[in-house]
Amino acid sequence: MKYDIAVFDMDGTILNTLEDLADSLNYALRCSDFPERTIDEVRQFVGNGIRKLIERGVPAGTETSAVDKVHSDFTKHYKVHCYDKTKPYDGINALLDNLKKAGCKTAVISNKADYAVQELCIKFFEGKFDFAAGEKPGIAKKPSPDSLNDILEKMNISHNRAVYIGDSDVDVQTAKNAGTDGIFVEWGFRDKDFLKKNGAEVIVSSTEEIEKLILS
Repeated sequence: MKYDIAVFDMDGTILNTLEDLADSLNYALRCSDFPERTIDEVRQFVGNGIRKLIERGVPAGTETSAVDKVHSDFTKHYKVHCYDKTKPYDGINALLDNLKKAGCKTAVISNKADYAVQELCIKFFEGKFDFAAGEKPGIAKKPSPDSLNDILEKMNISHNRAVYIGDSDVDVQTAKNAGTDGIFVEWGFRDKDFLKKNGAEVIVSSTEEIEKLILS
């Protein structure tokens, strides 16, 4: 086995969360009489946490107090509706089961709010991850390596025995900043060409490829 731990991003990597994120954003925008956003727009807005999603979603030049209101309305809605349409990508649960059977640790780190990360892990992956963490005070968001370094320190695993798996330029940079290997999926919120342009070297189109790279 090449790695002792596989650390996964959440949105666009193990879960297709796009529709629920768009629905909650558009609900919050409607509450403030702001124009709604398309799915394709929201796809480009995600990756740097909910606050950035809100800032990118509101009209340019929106005052901070108005952004705060949209953020608050989003949070209230998303806490109730975070898995209305969300579902795991094909093969993810089987991949996690096979990694666990082989003795490989698994974890999730995400720029998504921690409340949503914990809720979604319970809903879709209960018992499948050894550690899960979302955005919370005291830990810098990705592409800072802090959250990834924190997991490896807690589990006493060296960086050369860890691999980080994601779907975006933020994830590519996170792995580089932490000094771990990276695997990047082309089924997520960024396409293969975009990933290549942003420095991704190992790009996969199936969970079977991930399993082979980890367990070989």
